[in-house]
Amino acid sequence: MRSYGQYCPISRAAEILAERWTLLVVRNLLLGCRTFTEIARGVPGMSRSLLSQRLKSLEDAGVVLAKPKSKGRGREYELTDAGVALWDVVKPMAAWGQQWLDLKREHTDPSVVLWAWVTVHLRKDKLPKRRVVVRFVFPDEPAMHRRFWLLVEHGEAELCYEPPGGDNDLDVVARSEAFTHWHVGRMEWRDALRSGAIKVTGPRTLARALPTWNERAA
Repeated sequence: MRSYGQYCPISRAAEILAERWTLLVVRNLLLGCRTFTEIARGVPGMSRSLLSQRLKSLEDAGVVLAKPKSKGRGREYELTDAGVALWDVVKPMAAWGQQWLDLKREHTDPSVVLWAWVTVHLRKDKLPKRRVVVRFVFPDEPAMHRRFWLLVEHGEAELCYEPPGGDNDLDVVARSEAFTHWHVGRMEWRDALRSGAIKVTGPRTLARALPTWNERAA
């Protein structure tokens, strides 16, 4: 990375953190992602090669520690003390963005919403006790980015990018913008259903319980 050539601590921090995607990689690590795949799923628009570069830059800067997985191939990533201290940077940025920036259609990638739901905002105490598969379809997205599955099993939930097997217990068809607005608390689930922006097909009790699995919508 190129240096600004300034002693200023803001400029020195910006050399590490202000490159495109870097803070989102840091965000994912702060949220508990540890493997390359886990980190990548939170930045679906980022190429794998660029993610490798950013992780290496953060490692060289002493923000990230990479080590071989205890089982299997690949590496695991964890934040150093310097990396964990970036909560004090990320949280004020999040608060500022929430207050001052508009949420536009270009910011409503449903895969990121589902990833955040499962990774950060999942109400495990509300999940059904049995195995449940929920298929999500977003007709306004490109064909290759239109279908996702939420697999609930053993008290956990996993976002799947291919059918996990078995029948779908619920089918959700939603417009990406409405789904995102619901997730961030700008739209009530019942209003989205009433308008047709979100449609749920399946057993009534399970359909009514679905939004309660997300703590942001509680």
